[in-house]
Amino acid sequence: MKILVVIPAHNEAENIASVIAEVRTHNPGVDILVINDGSKDATSAIAEGCGSKVVNLPFNLGYGAAVQTGMLYAVESNYDIVVLTDGDGQHDPRYIASLLEPIEQGAADLALGSRFLGKADYRLPFGRRVGMLLFSKLASVITRQQITDPTSGFQAVSRRLMNFFVSDHYPHDFPDADTLIRLCFAGFKIKEIPVTIRPRLKGESMHSGAKTLYYIYKMFFSIFIALTQRQLLAKGETNAISNQDIDRSGQPHHHADHHRAGAKKAAR
Repeated sequence: MKILVVIPAHNEAENIASVIAEVRTHNPGVDILVINDGSKDATSAIAEGCGSKVVNLPFNLGYGAAVQTGMLYAVESNYDIVVLTDGDGQHDPRYIASLLEPIEQGAADLALGSRFLGKADYRLPFGRRVGMLLFSKLASVITRQQITDPTSGFQAVSRRLMNFFVSDHYPHDFPDADTLIRLCFAGFKIKEIPVTIRPRLKGESMHSGAKTLYYIYKMFFSIFIALTQRQLLAKGETNAISNQDIDRSGQPHHHADHHRAGAKKAAR
């Protein structure tokens, strides 16, 4: 199977070389693609210097748009599985093989790395712990499946799910509990895998400061939208408004099509 490790990165010049080297050490047979999400530092040049493939987005489109760009690249390049890992060094690449296993066996469409089934080698801020617990319980109740770590970005994705994500079903910023709920409604299989999540090597988390409050507001709103789309998703409809199309004011985001078009152009 062709496997692509996608690393979304925004201003990760201090970390990206170590992340690429560690992925290669523990997973020598995979290809690596760095999505440089409008970084203002040397992230792109360093990643290219490490021998990684790099796609440069023209400006900071957000984590979800960067991931969707990687999915588009994988689909158009005929990869069978995509592994998502962050560019800050938090995701231990020794667990990539564990994430791949249920996808390769056909037991899951999404293998989700869980620090709560495995280990978190750092202390989570109180606000984040509360938010993660809240959305974990909410996602578990709605999907009728235990979801312990809905905010984990350490994932393996099947080819079938890639095709779903490159349509209208991926948010431009925080793809978490709301996305898992959509996947369940659409009939995709999710399996959590114990992993270790470490402190970021250097720099600041994208969930810091006021972003945490926006995240909580946006996630509640996006889950509500997902609940209204349950029947459409179950029927395989792709024309429902996704949380990619919701901006910070809670209104339809008319720039979403522009983001997708830009992602497709970059992936070619």
